[in-house]
Amino acid sequence: MLVTLEEILLDAREKKYAVGMFNMLNLETARGIIEAAQEERSPVILGVAQVHLPYVPFEYASLIMGKIAVDAAVPVCLHFDHGTDMDAILLAAKSGFSSVMYDGSALPYEENLRRTREVVDALRGLPVSVEAELGHVGSGEDGENDGYAADYTDPAQVCNFIERTGVDALAVAIGTAHGPYKRTPVLDLELLARINQISAKPLVLHGGSGLSDDDFRRSIQNGIRKVNICTELCVAAHRAYAESYARGQNFEPSVTEAKDAVREVVRQKLRLFGSANACG
Repeated sequence: MLVTLEEILLDAREKKYAVGMFNMLNLETARGIIEAAQEERSPVILGVAQVHLPYVPFEYASLIMGKIAVDAAVPVCLHFDHGTDMDAILLAAKSGFSSVMYDGSALPYEENLRRTREVVDALRGLPVSVEAELGHVGSGEDGENDGYAADYTDPAQVCNFIERTGVDALAVAIGTAHGPYKRTPVLDLELLARINQISAKPLVLHGGSGLSDDDFRRSIQNGIRKVNICTELCVAAHRAYAESYARGQNFEPSVTEAKDAVREVVRQKLRLFGSANACG
């Protein structure tokens, strides 16, 4: 069942759990994600990011993801993540995605606000939710920025940003980073709690791969309602492929093993996030 981000987070906010957003990078990951969600009776967000488009073109991704969402026995939101280009965002909306994230987090505050508002206005009237980022989540891939405190979300800007942009969800920067961590992340949960107290919209945690179970539990306790996972799925799938080939197996078994490895990671996350059995 295809739903918007706003719709899928309503129950999460009321019952204080988080919905996982898992990136689909090929058919194996897509199948593993949806199988886990259906087995766990959990809502799920199936995503693809703008940086993935050279490898997962819209023409293919929208067909696969749309079919998965329509046929699923659980609520599925199709999410276009970290969009920075208006044309790509509009294409996502026209291709059947029910949620987009505009990422203007690297811009000055007023410029981020203005461009986010333009996205909200452009999609007005369509069944598409809009997520934005306030503050700037770092990138751990080069080991240089696992979340600088100077880039953390400023609570003084939260209400103004939400009110003036009209977004449906807000990604916050509290110490997480995209990609593999080079050092153990330390989350500012006190800051998150302060933001949660004043935010009129659900909060989103990017850079979930590599956090501890306790990090997730405490983040969800303090208002996180959507958690993004990508790197951990890629690692699980890559390991499954490598182990299959090392045993001398051919391509077919390796595909199944990669799908099953992704499914297991997603299943564990759904239980940890508290969304398992949320669908009855």
